[in-house]
Amino acid sequence: MKAKFHQVPKAFNNAFSIRHDILPHFGTIWHYHPEIELHYLIKGEGVRFIGDHIDHFGEDDMVLLGSNLPHTWKCNEIKQGENHVEALVLHFHPECLGKEFLTVSETQEILKLLQLSKNGLIIHGDTKERIKELMAAMQHTNGLEKLIYLFAIFRVLATSDEYETLSRSFAYNKLNKIDESRMDKVFSHTLTNFREKISIEDVAILCNLSSTSFCRYFKMITNKSYFDFLTEVRLNHACRLIIDSDLTMQHIAVESGFENTSNFYRHFKKFKGITPTEYRKRLV
Repeated sequence: MKAKFHQVPKAFNNAFSIRHDILPHFGTIWHYHPEIELHYLIKGEGVRFIGDHIDHFGEDDMVLLGSNLPHTWKCNEIKQGENHVEALVLHFHPECLGKEFLTVSETQEILKLLQLSKNGLIIHGDTKERIKELMAAMQHTNGLEKLIYLFAIFRVLATSDEYETLSRSFAYNKLNKIDESRMDKVFSHTLTNFREKISIEDVAILCNLSSTSFCRYFKMITNKSYFDFLTEVRLNHACRLIIDSDLTMQHIAVESGFENTSNFYRHFKKFKGITPTEYRKRLV
């Protein structure tokens, strides 16, 4: 998928930044940046893509993204001109306090945390609640006090085990313009047409590649097969229908692009570990 370098905005000479976003959407550009990102979602929902991770996002989610980990948030359909997302976003460059900062013994817990964040972490429980308070307070501080809040956040995160890894493995390689164009076409085509039948041949043509070459190409960039990627997009949509509607599983299977109900059940069990019916019962 197309990953654009993103220049994180911050005041001149500031070591890090925190902002409160209230926007129509987060944008859809698949991007990366060297700064660590701590993202707390106050309002909004849709699908997030972090490395090779695909899942629904909703209000009260908190994620920690490592340096140069490609990501994007694709918001649900919105009405033009309305603000549908709100978030607190903290950016911190790992070398903003000097290249030696993370080499001393006192910061080894922070270094370990940043290494874990390379695959993306979703933060849960009391840890999330404490960090929410610290981020909210940090917005209204300056100078040394703001830096103290940053270290307080690091301390809470570094001493917690209330998190889950999001991306199984994602070694980002910078893409040239041809690669960017190809993967952008694949990304857009899949999200637009996942409810319909999509063949490898159809997608390969978008990239001007043979079917065999495309399969190797996609796997090299995303660490998964194209059909695994397509299946995860469909399953994510199915999960939202299971949660937000009382549609039958047969109807949900069709609405999510699966050939039949048995095919839907088989893929759901493989990727989620439980059946769609069990998934619904757990949420009732």
